[in-house]
Amino acid sequence: MPLHFDRDRMLEVLISHDKWWSGELERPLVHVTVSDAYEREDTKFPLLDQSNCMDENISPEQVIDALDAELSSRQFMGDAFPMVNFAAFGPGVLAALSGARLDNSSGRVWFFYDGDKGIENIHIKYDPDCAAAKRIKAIYKAGLEKWDGSVILGMPDLGGVMDVVASFRGSEDLLLDLYDAPDQVERLIREAEAAWHEAYEDFSRVLASQKCHTDWSGLLSSEPSYILQSDFSYMIGNPMFKRFVLPTLKRDVKKLKNTIYHLDGIGELNHLDDILSIKELAAVQWVPGDGQLPAEHWLDIYQRIAAAGKHSMIVGGFESYLKVLSEVHQTPYASFGFKKKDMAIAEAVIKAR
Repeated sequence: MPLHFDRDRMLEVLISHDKWWSGELERPLVHVTVSDAYEREDTKFPLLDQSNCMDENISPEQVIDALDAELSSRQFMGDAFPMVNFAAFGPGVLAALSGARLDNSSGRVWFFYDGDKGIENIHIKYDPDCAAAKRIKAIYKAGLEKWDGSVILGMPDLGGVMDVVASFRGSEDLLLDLYDAPDQVERLIREAEAAWHEAYEDFSRVLASQKCHTDWSGLLSSEPSYILQSDFSYMIGNPMFKRFVLPTLKRDVKKLKNTIYHLDGIGELNHLDDILSIKELAAVQWVPGDGQLPAEHWLDIYQRIAAAGKHSMIVGGFESYLKVLSEVHQTPYASFGFKKKDMAIAEAVIKAR
């Protein structure tokens, strides 16, 4: 089946996204994807996910063929576009790209460091020839050959710098290290930060012909971009955040033109003012966390984000999106998936922009 999207349409969507990043788009971005709009071609190969991401029995070309069959069954409406989310290699995959072991035997990706766990003996360095990096780049090359820019291949979920350090050291030990060995923690942060940008640049070189960037956030940008995060920050107080996390974020936004911060859980709200103080940061994705009330119950958070001149990425249902949109003066981004039978709702979402 043919892909129901082309490069001209991709350019239109890219222009809208670039205007959103710069604050020139006078409406929200809304991604609406109808998942079964067209007949899906049968394929014997599974879709790329955490359980099979490193399965060498499935060739890169077969991975792309399976994804092509899936994407060809979808209709992309509003600001949506076909993309491949490489988060299938796990959150914080930089650990596996820098010396840790990727284990997906459970069906989910986890990272383990099998070396000497004494903090003074741990070193983090990106290896462009490790198994995970070679697998990702091989799939990239197959996708570029197949789609020639009509599908955008995303950056893998490299993870937050402190999250990657925690994969090597262990979260509990790292928390103690903040008091007992702060200089060693800062050394590992510098190493992980350097590895992060080396990995980003290595993958970007492979993807250069796309002339745009995306990641698991689903946002598109003609300039280098990423969704930054530090889930480890949930467990630390604000003074520790200021010392060990904030400096990396400030350096990241200098190197990447368009950035959004993934604010994950109420434990990170203690750091929101510091995050919003980063001038170059364009947007915040607020995720309240499991068991918390949906987006429309956090209007004060969205208002704080808007007051700082930032965009919001709204995570939640259509009703939540409309409520936030009506109460907060900003240009948010939201993504919705529908079935063909819900086409009228999908069209209503587009009109509600």
